[in-house]
Amino acid sequence: MARLAQMAGAQSAGNNLFVSTVKTISMICGWCASGMILSAVAITCQMIFVRFVLNGSTVWQTEAVIYLVVSATLIGLPFVQQMRGHVNVDLVPLWLGPRARYILALFTLSASCAIVAVMLWYGFEYWHLAYARGWTSDTVWAVRLWIPYLSLPVGFGLLLLQLAADLVAVALKANAPFDLEVS
Repeated sequence: MARLAQMAGAQSAGNNLFVSTVKTISMICGWCASGMILSAVAITCQMIFVRFVLNGSTVWQTEAVIYLVVSATLIGLPFVQQMRGHVNVDLVPLWLGPRARYILALFTLSASCAIVAVMLWYGFEYWHLAYARGWTSDTVWAVRLWIPYLSLPVGFGLLLLQLAADLVAVALKANAPFDLEVS
């Protein structure tokens, strides 16, 4: 718990309006992703009850759970980035001096922004294709696929925003590179 408070405090980035606004947006994304996972669990429980207790068939539940979990993963990306909840191997930054660590942080955040921007582009293109062509799923429920596919550009767009805020915070020296204090 202390580590969580330390990480949240490290993300303050001073009084920078852009960084604090993105932090708030990322926190909202975390809550939305949590709500989607909770909904998926509730739907799964309802599906089990209908199938095994009532001996009925389910039409929409499996598909809804899949779309909710995938969307929660994508919408939750900026929150995970903000909290540094991803797997982190910081052996190289630990070996480097403060100046080299700073340069490496700027480079990796810039490269991450570029990669996520490409993913955002293709995610938007895929979503737009599903919307323009009126694609639906091949199930009885026949979901209009642009709805679940919308999580691709939204999730990657919000992740790009969080990465840009991290880049700004490091560039302005409001956050330590790789959240490693100078030793």
